[in-house]
Amino acid sequence: MAEILNCPRCNKIFVKNLRDVCTDCAKKEEDDFQKVYQYVRKKDNRMASIIEVEEGTGVSQRFIYKFIKQGRISLHNFPNLGYPCESCEKIIREGRICAACKTNITSGLDRIESEKKFQERKKQDENSKYTTYHSLKDKVDRST
Repeated sequence: MAEILNCPRCNKIFVKNLRDVCTDCAKKEEDDFQKVYQYVRKKDNRMASIIEVEEGTGVSQRFIYKFIKQGRISLHNFPNLGYPCESCEKIIREGRICAACKTNITSGLDRIESEKKFQERKKQDENSKYTTYHSLKDKVDRST
């Protein structure tokens, strides 16, 4: 079932189907995409950075990043384009986070996991110290 939402660009009410914006804003986004695409397709502009594309087209960086993330602009032919890492804002060309942030996250998770294993081993060692001893006296008394 379709959802009724406010358009994130113009705040107009619309029925969400395939797009995340209203029809008018979708047309505006498509026009913006065409401006950006035509700009970077020109041989002179293939080495342009995001800032140069923004200045040359009037389209905000946010939407240029959106087009790149959607795969509408392939980074293969445009070596100076990219989008920000979701963690540190460093410009990247693939994925959601940069290699440095991925390493930090992975090492943090590894550290947490090793701490958890250490605590489990410590608990097992503590539990192994407490053993129940049964005396032979009870067994001897029963047999007589």
